[in-house]
Amino acid sequence: MLAPRGALTAAEEILGGLVHTRRDVTISEAPAADATHPDVVAHRALRRAVFVDEQRVFAHDDLDDVDTDPRALVLVARDADGTVLGGVRLGPARPGEPDLGWWTGSRLAVAVDGRRRAGIGVGATLIRAAVARAETAGVLRFDADVQAPNARLFTRLGWETVRPAHTVGGVAHVRMRHPMDRVQRLVDATKAPLADLVAGLAPPGFVGDDGAPVPGTDVVAACDAILPAMVERDPEWAGWCSVLVNLNDLAAMGARPVGLLDAVGGTDAAAVGRVLHGLRAAAAAYGVPVLGGHTTVDVPASLAVTALGITSRPVPAGGGRVGHAVRLTADLDGGWRPGYTGRQFDTTSRRRPEELRAMVGAIGPDAAYRPAAAKDVSMAGLVGTLGMLAEASGTGAVLDVAAVPRPAGVGVADWFTCFPGFALLTTDEPGAPLPAAGPAVGTECGELVEGTGVVLRWPDGETTTAVTGTVTGLGRA
Repeated sequence: MLAPRGALTAAEEILGGLVHTRRDVTISEAPAADATHPDVVAHRALRRAVFVDEQRVFAHDDLDDVDTDPRALVLVARDADGTVLGGVRLGPARPGEPDLGWWTGSRLAVAVDGRRRAGIGVGATLIRAAVARAETAGVLRFDADVQAPNARLFTRLGWETVRPAHTVGGVAHVRMRHPMDRVQRLVDATKAPLADLVAGLAPPGFVGDDGAPVPGTDVVAACDAILPAMVERDPEWAGWCSVLVNLNDLAAMGARPVGLLDAVGGTDAAAVGRVLHGLRAAAAAYGVPVLGGHTTVDVPASLAVTALGITSRPVPAGGGRVGHAVRLTADLDGGWRPGYTGRQFDTTSRRRPEELRAMVGAIGPDAAYRPAAAKDVSMAGLVGTLGMLAEASGTGAVLDVAAVPRPAGVGVADWFTCFPGFALLTTDEPGAPLPAAGPAVGTECGELVEGTGVVLRWPDGETTTAVTGTVTGLGRA
């Protein structure tokens, strides 16, 4: 029998319902492996009361290897008097293995007293808190095995069913997943407006590319502006990056850099001088001359640089085809730029000039191998940039999460969405060589497929959608 409109099912009553009002409910957090922590003690006692004594899902206790994983967390809900109302556990899906940003939620339990308090909604509050905590931890896939009668509650909270009912301890469960949209949000923020702004400006065959071949010549031009806030906050680094991003753009086009032009503005000569100091240092390190430009003082901070390169055979971003292998060649030896943790991974400022030049020459005119398609990882991050390459190629893309080369100690979500010092995506027929890029390392980590967007493929073979469709809207090159 269906419950009356607005009424709660018995399962929803057990989990505390859907009421949004929290009425002084507080959520605390503890490491799941700390068996002496008061929150962990309380949660384990509650789990035993619900899953062993009440529901008899487990015969003796419900402890498992997640409880000993130092990365797993317990969230406990209490009322204003400190009474424990409920708790939930979350952590990496495979304890003892590297954290790939694939987590599970489990052991969601609400105390009998918590179920009976009108207007609290303990279960829903804990579910929302678990999702928020997973997002903070950089989780890109968040699963849970939910008792079948409770699936309705999870569905109302935005979860999706990904696997039919299966039995756990004699009780029917449903595998559910909460969509994690960190990559999509970055793509929408950085690239979605492009179709309306720049459609029709790029030369045919190079729509969505990092640089533009100058018709009738061997010249490739690239131009990038630096965010004014970055110019004000970290002027030397902004100057360095203005060279870095442009030379990476030329590198992705397979062009040899031959010169730079800058346009810089600032509140006074000292501010402009700091920007130019960083710009000159980068130009010297890469061995590319600054040919000229324009300088203005007594204006808001601004910086834009144009780079010129040479090649008779530009490598297009739109050269990919269905069935091509996707490869990432990246410099992994670096660290987060101070003040930009999780957003800018700096490798270039500590590299020797010969190493920098080897990386930007990886698929240049003198390289032994040139791929069918290439694009350097930009502000849209690794996954968003792969989506742009796929869009220009008229395909979709699959990225194998576990196969992507990643710096030690850097989380998958941060690496997939940050701006790296040097990272080059290329595609070609399976078995083609990797670009030789000095200290940068490369590997095959996906393929181009029919369709649009980018999906992430996980070690268990399942996929999740990271980019739902086209990135820029500019379409096929």
